[in-house]
Amino acid sequence: MDGDNQSENSQFLLLGMSESPEQQRILFWMFLSMYLVTVVGNALIILAISSDSHLHTPMYFFLANLSFTDLFFVTNTIPKMLVNLQSQNKAIAYAGCLTQLYFLVSLVTLDNLILAVMAYDRYVAICHPLHYVTAMSPGLCVLLLCLCWGLSVLYGLLLTLLMTRVSFCGSRKIHYLFCEMYVLLRLACFSTHIIHTVLIATGCFIFITPLGFMTTSYVHIVRTILQIPSASKKYKTFSTCASHLGVVSLFYGTLAMVYLQPLHTYSMKDSVATVMYAVVTPMMNPFIYSLRNKDMHGALGSLLGRPFQRPK
Repeated sequence: MDGDNQSENSQFLLLGMSESPEQQRILFWMFLSMYLVTVVGNALIILAISSDSHLHTPMYFFLANLSFTDLFFVTNTIPKMLVNLQSQNKAIAYAGCLTQLYFLVSLVTLDNLILAVMAYDRYVAICHPLHYVTAMSPGLCVLLLCLCWGLSVLYGLLLTLLMTRVSFCGSRKIHYLFCEMYVLLRLACFSTHIIHTVLIATGCFIFITPLGFMTTSYVHIVRTILQIPSASKKYKTFSTCASHLGVVSLFYGTLAMVYLQPLHTYSMKDSVATVMYAVVTPMMNPFIYSLRNKDMHGALGSLLGRPFQRPK
C-alpha cells in the first residue's frame, strides 16, 4: 500500500492526556464542567448583546462574534474528547481528524483576527472619538468581519491541504486531546521540514501581524489616556480596554507556549498549554468581558429577569 492510500484509509487513536481509567474519569468531569460553563457563558453573552439595544454598537457586535467563535471552537474538540474519555474505542478516522484540524486552525485564526479588529475599534473610540460613528459604520463592521472569516477559512484550508500531502506510518497513537498540527507532523513518514517552514512563515504573518497591529493601537491608546487630565476619566477610559487586553494576553500567551518552539521539542507537556488556549481561554472570555462591565451586567440582568440600574 502506498503512502497516500495508507494515510487515507488509516485511523488515529486519540489517547488523551492519560490512559489511567481513574484519571480519565477525573478528566471527563473536569472537561464536561468546563465545556458547559463555556457554552452557557458565551451563549449568555450572545443573547444579552442581541436582546439589549444599548449594546448594538461595534464593540459588542465583535464581542458577540468572538463568543460565537469560542462556542464553535470548543464544540469542535471537547465533545469528541469526552466521548474518548468514556469509550474504549478512541479511534478517529483520517477524514475526521483533518476536519477537526481544519476547524481548529480556522477558528483560532478567526479569534485572532477578531481580537485585532476589536483593538482597532478601541483605538478609534479613544483616539478619534468625534469620528467614531462614521469610522466604525455598520457597513464597515460587517466588511471587517467578512474579511476575518474569509482569511480564516483560507488559512485553515491551506494548512489542511498541506496535511493531505503528509504520509503517516508506524504508530497511529496520539497522546493528545485532539488532532493538532504539530502532533500529526510528528507521525509523518518523511521529513516535514518544508511543511513546518511554511507553517511557521504563514503563522507569523497571520498571527504576528495582527499582534503588531494591536500593540501599535494600544501604544496610541495609552498616549491618549495619559493626556487626559482627570484621574477618574483616565480610569474610566482605560477600563473600556482592560477586558480586551486581558483576553489578548491570555490568548497569545498560551499560543506562544505551544507553537514558539521547534517541532522536535514538541511533547506531551505541551498538552497543558493546549488545554489553556483550546478550553480555558474560551471559558474565561465571558467572565473577563462581563466582570467589570456595567453595560453587560445590565443586559445580563435584564436577560435573566433581574433588574439592574444602568449607569448614566
